[in-house]
Amino acid sequence: MARDRQEKELKYLYGPVFSWRLGISLGIDPISGREKTCSFNCIYCQLGETKNLTCERKIYVPTDEVVKEIISLPQIKIDYITFSGRGEPTLAKNLKEMFEIIKKLRNEKIAVITNSSLLFRDDVIEDLLLADSVLVKLDAGSQKLLETINRPVKGLTFNLILDGIKRFRKAYKNKFALQVMFVLANKNYAKDLAQLAREIGPDEIQINTPLRPCKVKPLPKKEIDKIKEYFRDMNYISVYDVEKKEVKPFSKKDTLKRRGKM
Repeated sequence: MARDRQEKELKYLYGPVFSWRLGISLGIDPISGREKTCSFNCIYCQLGETKNLTCERKIYVPTDEVVKEIISLPQIKIDYITFSGRGEPTLAKNLKEMFEIIKKLRNEKIAVITNSSLLFRDDVIEDLLLADSVLVKLDAGSQKLLETINRPVKGLTFNLILDGIKRFRKAYKNKFALQVMFVLANKNYAKDLAQLAREIGPDEIQINTPLRPCKVKPLPKKEIDKIKEYFRDMNYISVYDVEKKEVKPFSKKDTLKRRGKM
């Protein structure tokens, strides 16, 4: 019964889940709401279409509500507390405040998984400097590919996003990872994306393809292995290279809502 009550109470936290990039991860959704809220409407998103396509930074979830859920957690062994969920986490204007309070309450490292769309903003860069690890997305090497794969809100351009990634990379001193999601639309541009990765200089390249159910098919392992060759002079991992581990979430229903099928 205690577990049932807790599942109903957790509105903003989800997991823990096994992350091929971060190990055992407890998720925080700082945008949590009825509708998926994001600056992108990616063709491969396992959470479906973006209902609220926006670049507006505001407080979507009160900080004290998230803190209450953090405090209510039982003792669990996790590697990271990860900000992600049903949309782009950097849309949350109170992100820095959440980081500061959670660091006082918990010993785990904080990670943020971002689509990179707001890294051109000074306030977003300032917030993210407090995170222990930031995973930024770059799926496209041109405006045309950006519009084909990520389908951003009006006003977001490839050059703006790339410049933001490079600016953040120069300012950020902790673990900086660059994720590329490969699908049919961009698989033939792997060489170009690898060159952009060299220019950015991440600590790690994360070569991904959508293995969880979505509207596009993942690339098979043999194609990802070919793509890896373009990144061979860099530190990289791929989604096919990591053995999946079973982790039981507090609430499977809420985890599916914010992360998709595991």
